[in-house]
Amino acid sequence: MANQIFSLANGTALVAWALLIFLPRRRWATAVAGGVVPVALALSYAAIVATSWGGSSGGFSSLPAVAELFGHPWLLLAGWIHYLAFDLLVGCWEVRDAQARRIPHLAVVPCLVLTFLFGPAGWLLYRALGLMYPEGAA
Repeated sequence: MANQIFSLANGTALVAWALLIFLPRRRWATAVAGGVVPVALALSYAAIVATSWGGSSGGFSSLPAVAELFGHPWLLLAGWIHYLAFDLLVGCWEVRDAQARRIPHLAVVPCLVLTFLFGPAGWLLYRALGLMYPEGAA
């Protein structure tokens, strides 16, 4: 069951990322990618944590404790969904910020792809891109 939820969460996130990349100016698309999908992921995350937290003796006090925590498949899934949700929220912010600054969307697409695949590295690339388009210049 955890593997099925993993596949569903990944597929749902991928659709949301496709909406951000291919339909960034459609209100319904950004509402789905920036609202509906993150809420669904957050609800899934909360449900998994609420029902599985006691199933592992791991924790957040050290790297071995985190490894032990994520040795539990359901908590590993929760951690993965956490990444999916927050990276997607960062991608949504990148799109909104780029539109406000009038950054060409094609310049933002590599940032979005990198954010989807490597989270903070994509955000960092977007921040570097943003240096060429100061806030308030739009």
